Amino acid sequence: MNSELVKHRKAELFENDIPDERLQHYLKKSVVAIDTETRGLIVRRDRLCLIQICDDEGVVSFVRYKSLDDLKTDTLSNVKKLCEAPNVLKLFHFARFDVAVLKYYLGINVAPIFCTKIGSKLVRTYTDRHGLKDLVYELLGVQLDKSNQTSDWAQLDLTDEQIEYAANDVRMLLPLYTKVLALLKREDRLVLAEKLYQALPAICELDLLGWTGIFEH
Repeated sequence: MNSELVKHRKAELFENDIPDERLQHYLKKSVVAIDTETRGLIVRRDRLCLIQICDDEGVVSFVRYKSLDDLKTDTLSNVKKLCEAPNVLKLFHFARFDVAVLKYYLGINVAPIFCTKIGSKLVRTYTDRHGLKDLVYELLGVQLDKSNQTSDWAQLDLTDEQIEYAANDVRMLLPLYTKVLALLKREDRLVLAEKLYQALPAICELDLLGWTGIFEH
C-alpha cells in the first residue's frame, strides 16, 4: 500500500451497526467511501455480510452481519442515518450493486451518491477495463490484491487477508474519487455523471424487482 494516498489506520470491526461516536465522526465529513461484501452476486439470494466505511482520515469501520436475523431490524440504525445523510456524499465503485444490497437488506435509500465506475466509463472511453483494480492501477499507480474477492465473507472468523483486502478497497476510493472527479470536470461530463447518480436508486429498484432491458426497444 502507498501510505501517501490515504492515511492508514487500523480498521475496527463492529457487530450490526456503528456506534454513535463513529456516526458523529463520519457525519462531519463531506465524503465517505462505502463498500459491501456479500455471499455472492445475486442480491436476493446472497445476503449481506459486511459493510466497509472509510473517510479521508483513513478511519475504517467494518459492520458485520453474522446471519439473516441480524439484518432484520425495525430500529433506525446509525449505518442508515449515515447512508441517508444529505450532507455526506457516499462514494462507491459499482454503486449499482452496493446500493441495491443496502436497500434490500437494510431498507436504506442511499443518497447522495458518487460512483467511480460510472465516472470511469464516462471519461476513460479509450478502454473497456473499468474494474476497481484496473482503475486504481492506472490513476493511482497501486496494484490491488483481489485474491480474496470471492472468499467466504459469512465465516465467523474473517482472516487477516480478508480484512486487509476489504480495508484496502474502501481506502482507495477516496483518492480515486479525486482523480475521477477531476477527469469528469476536464471532459465537461460532471453534470451528466450527477444525473446518472441521481437515477441510480430507480435503476437499483428495477434490478431488485427483476426487470431487465427496460430501456430497450
